[in-house]
Amino acid sequence: MDDEIIKDNVIDELHWEPEILNPAAIGVAVEDGVVTLLGYVDSYVEKLASERAAKKVAGVQAVVQNIQVKLPVERNDVDIARSIRDALELDATVPSEDIKVKVEHGWVTLEGDADWSYQRTEAERITNRIGGVKGVTNLILLKQRPAPTDVKSQIEKALQRMAAIDADRITVESGDGTIILRGTVRSWAEKEEAERAARAAPGVVQVENRIGVVP
Repeated sequence: MDDEIIKDNVIDELHWEPEILNPAAIGVAVEDGVVTLLGYVDSYVEKLASERAAKKVAGVQAVVQNIQVKLPVERNDVDIARSIRDALELDATVPSEDIKVKVEHGWVTLEGDADWSYQRTEAERITNRIGGVKGVTNLILLKQRPAPTDVKSQIEKALQRMAAIDADRITVESGDGTIILRGTVRSWAEKEEAERAARAAPGVVQVENRIGVVP
């Protein structure tokens, strides 16, 4: 697909995304299907939303995220950390007692342990939405636990159930808690959906997403 068409579609998608308050402040460049996002936004949520919007567009092979978060009002690191802790404790799916939060100049580091991959992802998602956060480094480790012998078939069935994914084009390999996804999909969003399905399976510690994007 032509780079100019991809660029126009990405710009349209940025304006369509409701979490992006000022899409005009985001610059877009495209070369050989690789999208580079530039500019400033007022929150980390907007930065993530811009990347998510770009990945939805057909023909996008990869996204280079160069957007900076420029907060209208700076928050104290202690206040940010307290807000994150309160939010984590309110979510029953997150083992908040096993997660440590460190904030430095608005940049958050999450450390600790979780039983499931989705808990690690949820802790990061909650942190992303806290006001004053400029970025998140997720260092939460998954506790090693034996994966069911049929985890491969469970993931394959989950992919088959998802309307947005052509499961016949994806292969699943399993071993020692690591899942390897191979094959091709039509969009970056489809690739990420397949990875999310794999991470939700019991006993999965790590997912290597080697799926290629072929529009």
